[in-house]
Amino acid sequence: MKRIFYILIACTAVVSCGSTRQKSSNTPAVARAQVAEVEVVNVYEHQTDAYTQGLQFVDGLMWEGTGNYGESRLQYTDLSTGKSTVVATLPAEHFGEGITLLGDKIYQLTWQNGVMHIYDRKTLRQIDQRKYKGEGWGLTTDGESLYMSDGTPDIRVLDPQSLALKRRIAVTCNGESLPYLNELEWIDGKIWANVYTLDQIVIIDPKSGVVETIVDLRGLLPQSEYTVTTDVLNGIAYDSATKRIFVTGKNWSKLFEIRLL
Repeated sequence: MKRIFYILIACTAVVSCGSTRQKSSNTPAVARAQVAEVEVVNVYEHQTDAYTQGLQFVDGLMWEGTGNYGESRLQYTDLSTGKSTVVATLPAEHFGEGITLLGDKIYQLTWQNGVMHIYDRKTLRQIDQRKYKGEGWGLTTDGESLYMSDGTPDIRVLDPQSLALKRRIAVTCNGESLPYLNELEWIDGKIWANVYTLDQIVIIDPKSGVVETIVDLRGLLPQSEYTVTTDVLNGIAYDSATKRIFVTGKNWSKLFEIRLL
């Protein structure tokens, strides 16, 4: 199945991405975010009870962290069979958020609990819990550090061993701060981020924090697939071996493989 979605909006049309305020004539010109066209390459089934908070494709498996109190879990799915295996269920008082796999560990955030659950990749057993300040939203890695969003325009860069803050990336779009950064994915040296409440993804330069590209995926999930529990787009995964990119949403019935044109 292939469908092409043409991007009809500029970055200034995106909620919280750009400003209508008048600029001084002395204000330096700001690089504008580009737009992208997207092709849907493949469609897979997705569990409608999975309130997707984190997504990552590693070693042929789609890893997923889900949210909601009493329902949060860590699981993986074999896309070739559609079979999902639950690795861990979080305590009922913990609201699961973003995940990432780095080295021999799996990291899973919680929303307002300030607790990061850490699992051993070989045994799939929880081996540690670490505390952090503020909220936890999205999580990704460049292979060395952890990158964590917390609903603000800042992405924290953390040491994976101590969770010590190494630096912050202040994300801007068309010169304005961009809050509500949610699920994150590291793809070819850039950070892809869902913007919460929007069916849109921004592609960020991790050095400058500037949004270089915006991908509008409104209408990606057909209206016929919506139910009362269907929520916003959230979840980005990258298969570095084949360059495949996957996206889904909270309680969505489908997982999409997409390609930027």
